[in-house]
Amino acid sequence: MEAAVGHIVVSLAGRDKERPFYVLKAEDNFVYLADGKLRRLGACKRKNRRHIKVVSDEETDVSKKLRSGEEVLNSEMRKALSVFMKTRSQAEGGNLLG
Repeated sequence: MEAAVGHIVVSLAGRDKERPFYVLKAEDNFVYLADGKLRRLGACKRKNRRHIKVVSDEETDVSKKLRSGEEVLNSEMRKALSVFMKTRSQAEGGNLLG
């Protein structure tokens, strides 16, 4: 699945390996990521598409706001990713990449 604005992805390489992010912007070979904590909205991470994996494309409040261009707060992003991580770990035993 191709990463698009609002998708939740996991980093496959680098210091942020296995960390979940929201896609803020998608270009040809790169995506811009933020999680509201390590990478805030004002200082998003530019990452090669080959170094990420899409783990969720479900419609959340944050993804709806990102797609529509509404303002999203870092705290909203942190909370949504935290909830996603908890539900994912309960369902799959904690492995985001599997």
